[in-house]
Amino acid sequence: MTNLRIKISLFLNYFVFAILLNSVGTVILQVQANFDVSKGSASVLEAFKDLSIAITSFLIASYVNKIGYKKTMLISLGLIAVMCLIIPSVSSFIMTKMLFAAAGIGFALIKVSVFATIGLVTKSKNEHLSFMNFLESFFMVGVLTGYFLFASMVDNNDPKSTTWFNTYYILGGLAVVAFLLLFTTKLDESSIKEAEQSKSASDDFVEMLKLIFLPLVLVFIFSAFFYVLIEQSIMSWLPTFNKDVLQLSTSLSIQMASILSASIALGRFLAGLILRKADWLIVLVVCLLAAGTLVLLAVPLTKNITGITVNSLADVPLVAFIFPLIGLFLAPIYPAINSVILSNLPAHRHGSMSGLIVVFSALGGSTGSIITGNIFEAYGGQTAFYFSLVPICILIVLLIVFKRLQPKTAAVVDIKVKGGH
Repeated sequence: MTNLRIKISLFLNYFVFAILLNSVGTVILQVQANFDVSKGSASVLEAFKDLSIAITSFLIASYVNKIGYKKTMLISLGLIAVMCLIIPSVSSFIMTKMLFAAAGIGFALIKVSVFATIGLVTKSKNEHLSFMNFLESFFMVGVLTGYFLFASMVDNNDPKSTTWFNTYYILGGLAVVAFLLLFTTKLDESSIKEAEQSKSASDDFVEMLKLIFLPLVLVFIFSAFFYVLIEQSIMSWLPTFNKDVLQLSTSLSIQMASILSASIALGRFLAGLILRKADWLIVLVVCLLAAGTLVLLAVPLTKNITGITVNSLADVPLVAFIFPLIGLFLAPIYPAINSVILSNLPAHRHGSMSGLIVVFSALGGSTGSIITGNIFEAYGGQTAFYFSLVPICILIVLLIVFKRLQPKTAAVVDIKVKGGH
């Protein structure tokens, strides 16, 4: 029963941050009108989010074992609850940057703790892989929910209206509920504490850095970086693409972007079933090839869009429904490679490894969003989304190399870290 409460708590924690973090695409669209900022300037919101994730993960991840997973998650939920309840009263571009910086700090703490906790509540590699996919699919359910929440608050008739900031009151309330659920749930961290008794916090930090130099971990880091670069470059700019290229109204632009989140959620749910039996490399390479094909088929369909703003769902062009289906094919990649790397490390290394996952994922997301935003502004939305083909090709090569290195056992990796090799 305790394990079930912990799993529910992990799902809820992820749900809250899914809505918050992935509101960045909607916010990028809105601040351009609300505060008269350019696309290039708006793209820095992704950097405020992702760089704070990366810096926090790098500096704090190795100390999470000492602090405790539960305490770390409670600190994160408390921080974000306060920020969400404050910002509607002081809405501005600067405060929006601060909100995403706080969200980045909170998510870094949550993700490291959640990923590490999975190792405590699952009993096998297959169960770990399956739970990771289900958890990540629920994350996308949160993203999907967020699109509709924000779209319901947008005023299509007044581009300068900031009433959409009231959505953050709802997020603040959800964070409080998540805090109370976790606070009243017991998490057995004794196995981690026993492994940490003989080590100082500086030892943990050094061991996290040593992990980077293991070939298996190094290839994984690049794989995670390029995957998130692809995902965030599309997710953060899809609402703007819908509005500027497909000529949809603001609320429709946000709502149609939710198809991407829904397809990722469905894809990860299906992957949670398929990857129990199928070879993960074959599944992921096929998915990436399908994603690249979809880009080549869908983006050319945007060339004949008329200049009339679309306000009705019945008038939305077909490509607005087709392109977001790329999420089905991108969906399994991130949770699968995360599970592979974590299940090849002993449980007491999961906190440090989770920190590295969060750091390089954040750097990938920030890089992808900024590059896409600047290409979008200089060359248009079609060129910006064609750009995703480059990291897709790179990622296929990295996954093949990752698979070849993967058969290392947890014991071998642990010995190498301790030995400093």
